[in-house]
Amino acid sequence: DYEFPPYMRVSTDEHQRALIGLDVEDVGKKLLERPKESLTKYEVVGKEELEGNAVTRVKLSSVSGRTHQLNVHCAAIGHPIVGDKVYGINGEAAANGGLEEGTLSSRASTEAQESIASAIGDKSMCVHANTISFEHPVTGEKLSFESGAPF
Repeated sequence: DYEFPPYMRVSTDEHQRALIGLDVEDVGKKLLERPKESLTKYEVVGKEELEGNAVTRVKLSSVSGRTHQLNVHCAAIGHPIVGDKVYGINGEAAANGGLEEGTLSSRASTEAQESIASAIGDKSMCVHANTISFEHPVTGEKLSFESGAPF
């Protein structure tokens, strides 16, 4: 994100036009490269309450595996991950994953997001890798691990 480095944002035509004429020294090589597509699949698995605030538990699957992808996509649709101090309400990165307010009508209200952020306080972000799989770097064996969410 050229406005909030070193964070990420959803790339739009407007953001790409803003980069025209900038030097690598000003914004960095990676930022001037063509944006990479990213895809997140989601599934609603439950509706819950957090200190009187309605929250939704979702299963997120990163298809493309970009840096901060899940955080940016959730923020961009107006439903940041609970406890996300970077991409959530009043976070350090561009609000709404870098998208303009009003682009989606289903966005959680600012009041609701602030109330949820207040309820979570200094607790950790509510994100958990339920399943992770990879090839062992030495043996090449495919390894897979599962663990239930602690929240």
